[in-house]
Amino acid sequence: MSLSVPLCLCGIPPPGMARGLGVLQFKTEAEMRIVVSGASGMIGTQLVRRLVDEGHEVKRLVRRRSTVAGDELAWDPGAGELDPEHLAGVEAVVNLNGRNIGGGRWTEGTKHDLWSSRTEPTRVLADAIRTSDPPPRVLVNASATGYYGDRGDEILDETADRGSGFLADLCAAWETEAEEARSQRTRVVCLRLGMVVSSNGGALDRMLLPFKLGLGGPIGSGRQWWPWVGITDAVAAFRFAVENDALEGGVNVVAPQPTRCRDFTSALGRALHRPAALPAPAFAVRLALGEMADALLLASTRAVPSALEAAGFEFAAPRIEGALQDSLHR
Repeated sequence: MSLSVPLCLCGIPPPGMARGLGVLQFKTEAEMRIVVSGASGMIGTQLVRRLVDEGHEVKRLVRRRSTVAGDELAWDPGAGELDPEHLAGVEAVVNLNGRNIGGGRWTEGTKHDLWSSRTEPTRVLADAIRTSDPPPRVLVNASATGYYGDRGDEILDETADRGSGFLADLCAAWETEAEEARSQRTRVVCLRLGMVVSSNGGALDRMLLPFKLGLGGPIGSGRQWWPWVGITDAVAAFRFAVENDALEGGVNVVAPQPTRCRDFTSALGRALHRPAALPAPAFAVRLALGEMADALLLASTRAVPSALEAAGFEFAAPRIEGALQDSLHR
């Protein structure tokens, strides 16, 4: 594991240290070989940068002919093609594949694409992991707190049952495909991400314009619990899961301070120095977004990071105010 000290305590990094996300990261003694799919996304871009800065060898799976540079590996998940030799002997595979869940209104075609963009690449990865020799030590697979569905005020740790609805079914199917990679030699971790707070993509990025214009506010009743995690902590959780053998199966990646929608939107207004009192009625949100509104914005999911905390993970931004400051001023 890496050690870190705040940037404000140091000027120039001493030998053997590399810059990470907001901190100076000591490189681990042994470099790891890690394969990442979905490396060009919001989390993947920053995760790859962090791993490279720490001195690890990172290969990115790409759906085109790999480059001469040597940091890319070609695959075709649509055709079920991935050479198991690409994964033989690597320490970890990180899978971040999946079409943006909040990219637009859910039509039947959109839901099919959301499903296939997650389950098909994961199935190909799991098959290649099982047939590689030696196989990777761990598959760290993305998932989401949508696994739990709309649960009101119920506190949801990793022992909670799966919920109902399209998102719950999708997350369960996604994790089932990942679990096919499990063996005596390969550990599988499915990180159930809450809303990732980042101004470079995701839900927060789409909220910024109306809030900057003073048109933001709570959605629906505003009492629903929104599971969230800062981008720095989301990236760190993937890094943590690679090396921490205590993590297995579903793991909630959410901040330890649950936040209701109305408190989230108020904090965003304060961070932007704008009013955030213009509510969006539930009927209007449903009219605009359909099924997606109930699943992503109006649902209440009070997830807590019990497994991460038990394993010793320390959050850089446990409160929404800190995560917003980190994202907006990065």
